[in-house]
Amino acid sequence: MAVHENKVIGLKQTVKAIKQNRAKLVYVAEDANSSLTGPVLEMCKKKEIDVEYVKTSRELGLLNGISVCATVVCILK
Repeated sequence: MAVHENKVIGLKQTVKAIKQNRAKLVYVAEDANSSLTGPVLEMCKKKEIDVEYVKTSRELGLLNGISVCATVVCILK
């Protein structure tokens, strides 16, 4: 995962970015609850936004400079 300045971390902010057509790429933690990630994945599919997976939410958080788990991270346009 490359370092990006223009990003949002977390479910609510990612959904907001997708709805506002600001999302370019979404990272999803493979171990995240599918009831949380399912709607995000569906939105990405509908809007043709690329999705990449990271093994764990802990790893996704650490890769993005936070010390807590992250379910999703969105790279902005």
